[in-house]
Amino acid sequence: MMGKKRTILLGGLTVLAVIAGTVAVRTASFEPADIADGGDIRLAAAPAYDLAAAVQHLSAAAQIPTISHQDPAENQVADWDKLHAWLAATYPATHGAMTRTILPNRTLVYYWPGSDASLEPIILMAHQDVVPVTAGTEKDWKYPPFAGTIAEDAVWGRGTVDDKGSLIGLFEAVEALAKSGFKPKRGIYLVSGHDEEAGGSGAVAAAALLKGQGVQAIFTLDEGSIVLTDTPVIDGPAIMIGIAEKGYATLKVTANAPGGHSSMPPAETGVETLAKAVLDITGDPFPIELRGPGASMIEALAAKKGGTTKMAVANPWLFAPLLKRQLGGAPTTAAAFHTTIAPTMLEGSPKENVLPQSANALINYRIAPWNRSTDVMARARAAVGDGKVDLAWVGTPREPSRVSSTSSQGWKWIAAAARADAPQAVLTPTLVVAGTDSRSMEPVSKDVYRFMPMHFSLKESAMIHGTNEHMKIDSFKRMIDFYARLIATSAG
Repeated sequence: MMGKKRTILLGGLTVLAVIAGTVAVRTASFEPADIADGGDIRLAAAPAYDLAAAVQHLSAAAQIPTISHQDPAENQVADWDKLHAWLAATYPATHGAMTRTILPNRTLVYYWPGSDASLEPIILMAHQDVVPVTAGTEKDWKYPPFAGTIAEDAVWGRGTVDDKGSLIGLFEAVEALAKSGFKPKRGIYLVSGHDEEAGGSGAVAAAALLKGQGVQAIFTLDEGSIVLTDTPVIDGPAIMIGIAEKGYATLKVTANAPGGHSSMPPAETGVETLAKAVLDITGDPFPIELRGPGASMIEALAAKKGGTTKMAVANPWLFAPLLKRQLGGAPTTAAAFHTTIAPTMLEGSPKENVLPQSANALINYRIAPWNRSTDVMARARAAVGDGKVDLAWVGTPREPSRVSSTSSQGWKWIAAAARADAPQAVLTPTLVVAGTDSRSMEPVSKDVYRFMPMHFSLKESAMIHGTNEHMKIDSFKRMIDFYARLIATSAG
């Protein structure tokens, strides 16, 4: 008996030793897969420009309230025309070098021809419109939201970050290059949608225009991610370049019922049926999965962090359950690793003492790259069963974007231009959990990236679409330099 126990013990110790050895070897040799650092790129210098004048220009642009309302009929179209005229007057060298097309919906498409027509062009994007300021919150702003106030080393106002900072940064970079005598070899497109904040139909129209012209760009760059200064896992700076974005779909759940007077309710009202259905759907969430751009991000951060974090990420065969629990523990991290389900709107009776004949809810989904809207509908149907509620899409679901390369020439150019500004930051791909206009460029571009070189903390990023939105002058300068270096390097 003692011999048998000794054999079992020795066998167990052997298994543990094999596991420990495997973990140690995999940890020691672990490196993020296929993420080029752009170290082989010879980066062009940014030309000289007047930063003080550029800051004044951003202030002036923020004072033009190109607000995309939920109801397009409320939009003041004249403000877009005012912005276009202001751009033409403020950036004469740009408008001398580039042809400008104004689409009927006010979307802008600029083109700077390259000297070598055989080279694939680049597409740079930034949208013109901004979201409204929530009525009643104006008093909470330190400076009026459409005054473009320059104070505290920043430009304050709605849209200074999202996305006129990028728009004006691009124009400042192109203007400086044009004034310096720069002549591109590769064609340059600058696309500025008029309604990114309300669906992005302008970008769709611009993409159709470019497709009709036979354009196939080597890369597209738009907004979407930043240099995060206090990145989770490493608690330090990371250059986070979006290589994909989630899909978008809204599901309408409808419970039909006889209705009637609330003084004589049935055993289950339509509202109760609806509530149960919503709880059934949200009670069956999509699982956290260690795959896609989110997994690539965690690998890059873990390699930098080292220690037990690196060990866990290097050995998902052993630590996947632990990693999934940790990543799923906070909404900000969980969103990158699964399709999210968010009930957002409810509608029932028009009066408090009337039983509704129809009660409905809207559930918004942000679809992970490995899922499709068909998966979402199938999961919802399975959760509610048959008969009691109807399920239907509100509009046409937008499927997730494709995942762009982290080793392509376009990635290398962007990475090199970003690392020049933040050499100590970790370079990592990421998944953009919201939506951008850039998704529309997939038919006319090999790769699509989402990045702005602003340096933000997690806390500061909350001001986007919120109160006290402002662009730090330091970040604005970084943006102009980044765009100028990127254009001069990739198109020069």
